[in-house]
Amino acid sequence: MSSWLKSCAALAAASALSACALLAPSDRPSQRAPAFDLLGRVAVTYDGRNFSSSVRWEHAPERDEIWLLTPTGQALAQIVADDAGATLTGADRREYSAADVESLTRRALGWELPLTRLAWWARGAIVPGGTIGEVVRDEHGRLVRLRQDDWQITLVHAPPGGEADGLPRRVELVRESSHIRLVVDQWRPRDAP
Repeated sequence: MSSWLKSCAALAAASALSACALLAPSDRPSQRAPAFDLLGRVAVTYDGRNFSSSVRWEHAPERDEIWLLTPTGQALAQIVADDAGATLTGADRREYSAADVESLTRRALGWELPLTRLAWWARGAIVPGGTIGEVVRDEHGRLVRLRQDDWQITLVHAPPGGEADGLPRRVELVRESSHIRLVVDQWRPRDAP
């Protein structure tokens, strides 16, 4: 076989392999949740232990920034995540890094925060492309209970027409020994795409 044909065959094989890599299943949703900014509280029960803090979450389609705060507003931890990975910086300035927030929080905090999915669930939406089980809506058509990707999600909404315009006020996630409750005190929608 000539060197030209070998080069073409190698190029074709590389293209096929890269196409397979692009089609490989991903843990991330195929679409990104709309931007938002919220203030609230989070309570977590995992493996017989408890964690709670105030939370500020700035979500943009390309980046998340979360602060876990004491009741007086001092930072316990800051989490920053984007396509390059995730970093958690503790109050002691110690940093942890991982490929995604889920594995980062599992390693650094002892419990998994399903952030890429929670960005959808927190707004009362089903994650596009996820594995869906039970779906229950209220009389206004709002999602109130969902089973998706091995998580059981329960939502309590703000009244329609109010400042939060029917967005969830409380989101509860349960999977195995983990129970995460996010209470939203203030929604601050952002105009970013």
